[in-house]
Amino acid sequence: MASAGAFDLLERWLTTLAALREVSDNTIEAYRRDVSGFLGFLAGHFGGPQGLAALGRVKITDMRAWMAHERHRGVGARSLARELSAVKSFYRWLSEVENVEATSVLATRTPKFKAQLPRPVARNAARELLDTVELQSAEGWVGARDTAVVTLLYGCGLRISEALALNFSDTPLPDSLMIRGKGDKDRVVPVIPAARAAVADYLRQCPFAMQPDTPLFLGVRGKRLNPRAIQKVMEKTRMQLGLPATATPHALRHSFATHLLEAGGDLRAIQELLGHASLSTTQAYTALDQVRLMEVYRKAHPKA
Repeated sequence: MASAGAFDLLERWLTTLAALREVSDNTIEAYRRDVSGFLGFLAGHFGGPQGLAALGRVKITDMRAWMAHERHRGVGARSLARELSAVKSFYRWLSEVENVEATSVLATRTPKFKAQLPRPVARNAARELLDTVELQSAEGWVGARDTAVVTLLYGCGLRISEALALNFSDTPLPDSLMIRGKGDKDRVVPVIPAARAAVADYLRQCPFAMQPDTPLFLGVRGKRLNPRAIQKVMEKTRMQLGLPATATPHALRHSFATHLLEAGGDLRAIQELLGHASLSTTQAYTALDQVRLMEVYRKAHPKA
């Protein structure tokens, strides 16, 4: 096990990130997990606890040994790239704050992997999902709740965490919502009538008393709804409809973007609606398949 000194440095770094509100709580935990694994490897690799000085003596060969160790454990290229990114971020901080030599770590090449684009749900399948979600629960109010959440994901392009972060004070839903997304970045999202109606129907049936600071979407015990509940109802729904495993809550957000783009939506506007900092992220997120691209080309090109 790595020394307390190494882990103390890790916790100092994470505390700094949290204080500056640079990353989400989920990212903090991912960083903790990934860098802790790296520090644990160093302890075994060097045969003893690692402190500040030892962290600065890590060479390219040590980094290669760690990466080989991770691949031997079955860690894929994409996951290893994420782990390496976390380690590099940690070392950048060590270099700035503790003057640790970080050249070897930062020079380590990221493993290559083929980027996997999210797969949208087809238009007709999305409509079937919205109509079928409520049937997965024996309790009417739970079915209405799940329908409201899923409608927000597909109809407004929200992340599941963003939908479940809403409070009763956000209702009745207005024509547009101010949503706080990743990195505490705010964006304005139009709310379609179907989403407003679904949330209103859920509130009419919800058996719990609501206060302004009460979470909008509640679990059966009256606490803020856990994302896993929506993931489970999506699993049941897609099995009932015979849809692939890629039909997840996140796929509905992707479907929102893809269907807007197919209907002629502006890529910059979709970027704003999704809350992406970079347009390149939106371009990948809303990539159309080759058949659709050729259809657009043939219709639009003067000599096609």
